[in-house]
Amino acid sequence: QVQLVESGGGLVQAGGSLRLSCAASGRTFSRYAMAWFRQAPGKEREFVTGISWSDGSTRYADSVKGRFTISRDNARNTVYLQMSSLKPEDTAVYYCAATNFGIGTTRGAYTNWGQGTQVTVSS
Repeated sequence: QVQLVESGGGLVQAGGSLRLSCAASGRTFSRYAMAWFRQAPGKEREFVTGISWSDGSTRYADSVKGRFTISRDNARNTVYLQMSSLKPEDTAVYYCAATNFGIGTTRGAYTNWGQGTQVTVSS
């Protein structure tokens, strides 16, 4: 098990950038695939991006490809989400998630979740 704590959310204008961080506790962080999900008001939680533990391979939702970048620093037990060219439709609570298995794109694929951090993009 790992405990996850997100930070870095806030209010930004459209076209701006933000970097989210997810700090994990636990000695086996490097063995977890990590992902970011988001949930807008009235909508289902959706997969944004994920990164494997083994080879650093990544997956992105089509809606964020070319704008968002996920990375991880196993020495710091931290995963990052660099968001650029933000749009109002990116407004959501962003959640960090971890799994012992490969990158999944469904909520059920992850067993560990953070509390979320709010990202608001104004037009």
